[in-house]
Amino acid sequence: MEERGIAVVVEDDDDIRDSLREVLQQSGFAVYPTSTGAEGVEAVRQHNPTVVTVDLGLPDFDGIEASRRIRAFSDAYLIIIMGRLDEADALLSFEAGADDYLTTPFRPRELRARIAAMLRRPRRFHPPQPGALAPAAQLPAALTPAASEPWPAEPLPAGCFAHNGLIVDEGRRTAKIDGRAVNLTRTQFDLLLAILEGGRLVQTRADLVRRVRNETAGATFVSVADEHAIEVHMGNLRKQLADDFRAPRWVETVRGIGYRLGRAR
Repeated sequence: MEERGIAVVVEDDDDIRDSLREVLQQSGFAVYPTSTGAEGVEAVRQHNPTVVTVDLGLPDFDGIEASRRIRAFSDAYLIIIMGRLDEADALLSFEAGADDYLTTPFRPRELRARIAAMLRRPRRFHPPQPGALAPAAQLPAALTPAASEPWPAEPLPAGCFAHNGLIVDEGRRTAKIDGRAVNLTRTQFDLLLAILEGGRLVQTRADLVRRVRNETAGATFVSVADEHAIEVHMGNLRKQLADDFRAPRWVETVRGIGYRLGRAR
């Protein structure tokens, strides 16, 4: 079995915790189960896991607070486990930094599929579509950064994108604005990369849902809650970029449809 790294389970229900542990172990993870928010946060700090599942209702503090604390120092894939689908809870979870959610009782196959999709995301390269912003290394000389700008004037390596002072390196999974590093979650990075690749072509919320799931366009159903989650992730991305939605440098909203890259300045 392929080893996928470490997983931490934060769940106070014994049966659900055992089920999560079993599914994750069968998927190739070394699993550290915990039963409270405090124990879970500490386990994430100690073991630096790849995947974390967090129950929404914990005995000491809720899963949303646990997610906030975990996200403050960890970029692990974070899945919220909730007893029923509540849109408000789902949106709060995304605002706290969660990447996905799952309701109980869950199907082991669904959990494995969601984790597999998340694990594929950082490794996959999506070639730019027609009309998309070209990687900086391929930009014509007239469009490369000017020497007066406070970021490299030399052509950037393939897989890097440059726009309005922002440089995104797909291979290293880094983003910088005028040389300053920007701390993004995995989902935020994937969405920013999708916007840069798409350029001024509008991408619908459903398109972006499938992008972060690593699914083929139009292949699966996208719910209203899924589209709302993209709106929350985009709002958080804007905050991290300090991007003004009224005069966007990078993420422009096309009302009622989706998003596209802000105009070049």
